[in-house]
Amino acid sequence: MLRPYFLFHRELLGELARLAYETVREMMRSAMEEPEACPGMVAVIQTFGSSLKWNPHIHAIVTRGFFLDDGSWHPIPYVDTHKAELVFRHKVLRLLRDKDLITEERIDLLLSWRNSGFSIHNHTTVYPNDTEGLHRLACYLMRAPVNLSRLRFHPESKLLLYEPKAGHEVDDEELLDPLEFVARVLIHIPEPRKHLVHFYGAYANRLRSARALGDDSAEGPRGCVEASPPRRALRKRWAELIYRIYEVDPLTCLRCGAQMKILAFITEPTVIRRILDHKASQPRAPPQPTELQ
Repeated sequence: MLRPYFLFHRELLGELARLAYETVREMMRSAMEEPEACPGMVAVIQTFGSSLKWNPHIHAIVTRGFFLDDGSWHPIPYVDTHKAELVFRHKVLRLLRDKDLITEERIDLLLSWRNSGFSIHNHTTVYPNDTEGLHRLACYLMRAPVNLSRLRFHPESKLLLYEPKAGHEVDDEELLDPLEFVARVLIHIPEPRKHLVHFYGAYANRLRSARALGDDSAEGPRGCVEASPPRRALRKRWAELIYRIYEVDPLTCLRCGAQMKILAFITEPTVIRRILDHKASQPRAPPQPTELQ
């Protein structure tokens, strides 16, 4: 009943991510009785379910604990997901009420149901130094709505079958008209200039930048963010990210396969233009003879 509000009011998706962080923060603060506890959270907005129907929800990477103002780290051994579910439901209903989308009568009706309709899952744990596990989890959070390996086309009926995920059993497989399938995909395209990834608490960009510059006036835990890495480390990271995305090492020579190294970054437009004009003016090699059979 609540999902259509987030479909026709896309600005509420960002609010949904914020409410998820507020729920995490309140649960950790109440569990340890620390009113200044500052956890870290990277929230990713996802709007699709296994059958591509509209199902707005939040996937997040959350610290298993929090920081204090002095930079000290305090782990939390257990979080009651049922209580977190009730807190999150209350926040979402209050948001929709404040936006004049639902009434108090509708809220009373929803609260009277035996099943809340909300759920929270926190059984996935990434341990320290498990970079591969963190990478797999981040890829799962950022996955595309459509998995082409699950898509099947029936030439006889001209219908599409979007198979369920491995390990998910369904009673009846749903055959879709191609236009219906396209319509389901289109509703998951985000609006322009709307971010799907949000950083909160100790992971907030504003806090990270302020701490890296030594600004003690910024709110948040002191010392919870490391200083900016050296320039050489950033260059290495740049090449690694390109390799992970495009599966091509930008520092490998395409001609001889040798490993290249970065000598300098050219940022002056006039110098860049001279280099491009020079390469364009070089004569091309003559075509090689080919044998046709």
